[in-house]
Amino acid sequence: MTLKIVVVGAGVVGAACAFHAASAGMDVTVVDRGPVGAGTTSRGEGNVLLSDKEPGPELALAQLSRTLWDEAGRELGPDSLELEAKGGLVVASTAEGLAALGEFAARQEAAGVRVQPVDRVRDLEPHLAPGIPGGVHYPQDAQVQPVLAAAALLRAAVRHGARFRTGEVASAVTARDGGRTTGDRSTDGRITGVRTTAGDLLPADAVVNAAGTWGGEVGRRLGAPVEVLPRRGFVLVTEPLPPMVRHKVYSADYVANVASSDAGLETSCVVEGTRGGTILIGASRERVGFDTTMNPAVVARLAAQACRLFPFLRGVHLMRAYRGFRPYCPDHLPVVGPDPRVPGVVHACGHEGAGIGLAPATGALVTAHLLGRPWRGADPAAHTALLPDRFLNAGGAPQ
Repeated sequence: MTLKIVVVGAGVVGAACAFHAASAGMDVTVVDRGPVGAGTTSRGEGNVLLSDKEPGPELALAQLSRTLWDEAGRELGPDSLELEAKGGLVVASTAEGLAALGEFAARQEAAGVRVQPVDRVRDLEPHLAPGIPGGVHYPQDAQVQPVLAAAALLRAAVRHGARFRTGEVASAVTARDGGRTTGDRSTDGRITGVRTTAGDLLPADAVVNAAGTWGGEVGRRLGAPVEVLPRRGFVLVTEPLPPMVRHKVYSADYVANVASSDAGLETSCVVEGTRGGTILIGASRERVGFDTTMNPAVVARLAAQACRLFPFLRGVHLMRAYRGFRPYCPDHLPVVGPDPRVPGVVHACGHEGAGIGLAPATGALVTAHLLGRPWRGADPAAHTALLPDRFLNAGGAPQ
């Protein structure tokens, strides 16, 4: 029998889940309250990074994803994704910082990441400020245009027979006995469908929670809540320029900020160019709920950091600033895999700022779970750390 899958969320992660599931022959329906990539996906820089990840399950997911992005580029056409293997350059501002960066890079290299220590960083980026003691070049780092990439993956899923329903919200699930929501299920509680706010019932053998920052709320509606919280971030966009920044360039403290659990504002300098000539400047992180207020102080701090790293930016006009919410889990790992509390619910959310880079491997891993097959990653045990079980106590309740 063909498995009927409902994917909740049409961001890049949901699109990747739909693409891989439909490619494997499943009957896929994608449901989203808005258009493709309208949420967190449209607020990202399109990073496909290995450089910012400690060895462990997230790096293993990123390494597989890097391969799968190349495969998607060959299948769908690199222009449909704006896939650019630009490489990353991480720079240190002090000798002590450079030593710590070297130790971090050595651990990554032992895990299979290609790293190239650089003494003369201006050979790679001529417009960097003078006096930077060194850095590490990561040739595998890449970039996609996130909304284009999500749309391309979803179009490919549709070519494989998937359907996309926009303007609809998954409000509840139905179970074998025809009941709705938690506590009204049959003995095993396995899902048989998803009811939308439009009143439609979509038959389903499984539901994939790929709702990004709203993954916690969607999980609750499905009877399987997970702790996914919003973490606000700002990105600045300059006027279009001739090519000035060749790589994704960021300061070494960015890695520490990504791994931090502090609720307050944190900023670290991230600068990269785009095909259109604009330069993207980030990155900030703060836990303020779903507050969308524009904060000029954050914009000013990011701009000042970028100008210190690339002095030519002092004479460049800022065209706009946008902000969005990264889906944050307390342990900084995404939630990927079946939920033991509700048979048929599979989570694919909580990627924080790495969802675009991790999307293809997440889709492949979700598909492997749905089919009951081993995943394609080199370390089969790596996915265990991503399962929602880690948020549950021995009795199966949230911790």
